[in-house]
Amino acid sequence: MRTFIPLILFLVSSLAAPQIKQDNPLVAGTDATLDGIRLDSIPAQPAVAAVVSTAIPRDDWTVSCDSSQPGNECSNAIDGKADTFWLTESSAPLPHSIVIDMHTAHIVGSITIEPRQDGSFNGNIGQHQVYLSEDNVNWGSPLVVGTYLDNATFKSTVFTPANARYIKIISLSEVGDRGPYMSIAEVNVYEGADLPPSPATAGSWGLTVDFPLVPVSAAIEWSSGRLLVWSSYLPNDFTNGPSGHQTVTAIYDPATQLVSSRTVTNVGHDMFCIGLSMDADGRIVAVGGNSDNGTSIYDSTSDTWSSGGDLVIPRGYQAQATLSDGRLFTIGASWSGPSSTITAKNGEIYDTSTNTWEALSGCLVKPMLTADPQDKSLGYIYRGDNHGWLFGWKDGSVFQAGPSVAMNWYGTSTASGNQSSAGSRANDQDSMCGNAIMYDAGAGKILTLGGAPNYVNSNLTANAHIITISDPNSTPQVTTINSMAYPRAFHNSIILPDGKVFVTGGQHFAVGFTEQTSQLIPELWDSKTQAFTQMAPISIPRNYHSVGLLMPDATVMNGGGGLCGGCATNHFDAQIYSPPYLFTDSGALATRPVIESVSAGEVAVGGSLTITTSGDAAVTDFALIRISSTTHAVNTDQRRIALTPVSTAGNTFTVTLPGDPGVALPGYWYLFALTNAGVPSVAKFVKVTVA
Repeated sequence: MRTFIPLILFLVSSLAAPQIKQDNPLVAGTDATLDGIRLDSIPAQPAVAAVVSTAIPRDDWTVSCDSSQPGNECSNAIDGKADTFWLTESSAPLPHSIVIDMHTAHIVGSITIEPRQDGSFNGNIGQHQVYLSEDNVNWGSPLVVGTYLDNATFKSTVFTPANARYIKIISLSEVGDRGPYMSIAEVNVYEGADLPPSPATAGSWGLTVDFPLVPVSAAIEWSSGRLLVWSSYLPNDFTNGPSGHQTVTAIYDPATQLVSSRTVTNVGHDMFCIGLSMDADGRIVAVGGNSDNGTSIYDSTSDTWSSGGDLVIPRGYQAQATLSDGRLFTIGASWSGPSSTITAKNGEIYDTSTNTWEALSGCLVKPMLTADPQDKSLGYIYRGDNHGWLFGWKDGSVFQAGPSVAMNWYGTSTASGNQSSAGSRANDQDSMCGNAIMYDAGAGKILTLGGAPNYVNSNLTANAHIITISDPNSTPQVTTINSMAYPRAFHNSIILPDGKVFVTGGQHFAVGFTEQTSQLIPELWDSKTQAFTQMAPISIPRNYHSVGLLMPDATVMNGGGGLCGGCATNHFDAQIYSPPYLFTDSGALATRPVIESVSAGEVAVGGSLTITTSGDAAVTDFALIRISSTTHAVNTDQRRIALTPVSTAGNTFTVTLPGDPGVALPGYWYLFALTNAGVPSVAKFVKVTVA
């Protein structure tokens, strides 16, 4: 869902910026920038009239609805007049629905809804569902669920193209709880692209989830499997906000398909551009960012946010990693906080038991800097220490795989910490806003993908490498492998239960808040063949500020992008992707194994679990994937461990975890059962502890 709100500008005229110009820019004829991107490079939101001019003509359409007030009939929703609207009777209870009959079938790919424009918000749609049908009888499952933002702005919902003659919109709630109403001024429907390919080979993009915010950060709640997302102090913007006051959040519950929202004010923290990771107890820890010294902790068991200790060095755009002993490490991030000319953003460590940060003067940031020309132009570090590729490893160490071509080891076992060079990433270049994924933690294997030598105004690479690490401070093995089909930055890469890596979104020319070079064709990397295969195209560009995570049912969530106020590239939604392993060769849903029971919900490293499965799908393998959090295409939590099962009797198996907490990091993990064909079960949650 896309919603349109005026922009609050953040003007920094001295920063280098890209040269792409827009026909309809946010601001023309200026050198000013938003987060380092020239305002005349960022497209402004088009006028409503310009958008609806591309809709399917509504000649001879008809509508029906469950209720209406005299003078506010449901036909007003397609009369082409923004000053009229459909409104349900005050005595009619929710839910309400409206059905549009186009009288001709189309390949439908999106709808727009204009709320009533008379100054009243009564009837604004909250929780909603969108269905398509060819015959007004068989509606199937909803293509869209979610919650709209409570305002009068134009709403756009995009979904996977499908054949349809009828569109049904159901409102489950009035977003402001002002009464049991539903209202719409105008509904328009838009042609989609070609129908999607067979899911057997390309997977399938399914449910669209509308949020009342742009999801820039995301994390999985271990206690419920729900998806927590947030933006900044506003749902669509991060600039010039009330510093340290609030964060707009939302939660999607896959079990109910409902989206709830909350503005978090009690911690006094604007959690945009934070360092982010899951601690050993599964708590979500957000650090720094717009409120550059804050630490905020979300506990899903109580659904509460609390404050932790302040950073020693305020910072924003940093990476953060959980260590083998459960502490958290962060480094870099000169996007916010004091200038690097005053304070180098060297490493520091967080003790979750005492809620305190301590500086590590020996964990120097300088060796991991990229050579970004923006920093050279400014005369200080602004971009070069952003978004480190950090991996907690053995004996409290941290391996930094990028984005600089220089790699480093950081040690945290002494009071001041230490740093040592790990060499270069073969023939690669600096790869800012690329991805690094520990797809085989048992073997110490990390896949690196794409990125750009500069944060903005930069051509990207399709480079791919495998880094194999062993003991801390040793020289890793770096292998250059076949490149991706497409160069990317701002993309997201997600480890799947079968060991493959799903790569989605991004651009092939790095310019934040734009979509001219969006890469709409995802790729799937096979860890056995080291080959990339192109998957079903996405309908919604996912670029700067997009997110991607593995869900408990082995699908992938990919959402967001934008957060630039009145720009045209805000995406208030996510979409769920089902990989090919969930389908048979004919495209039907595959039969999945079921984990009936696990001997314990908590296990120490080196310990064993007894697992009982059921169903017609024979189980041959198991895998652990650490549940994770992500922002700005950085996910230091996710890693996969393949588990070799020993069958004890029929459908009962025993698996043994690695004995090193640097490999099996403390915290919560997904446990998947897999068939010989790689079809995964729905996950069970298991907590791994330090022995």
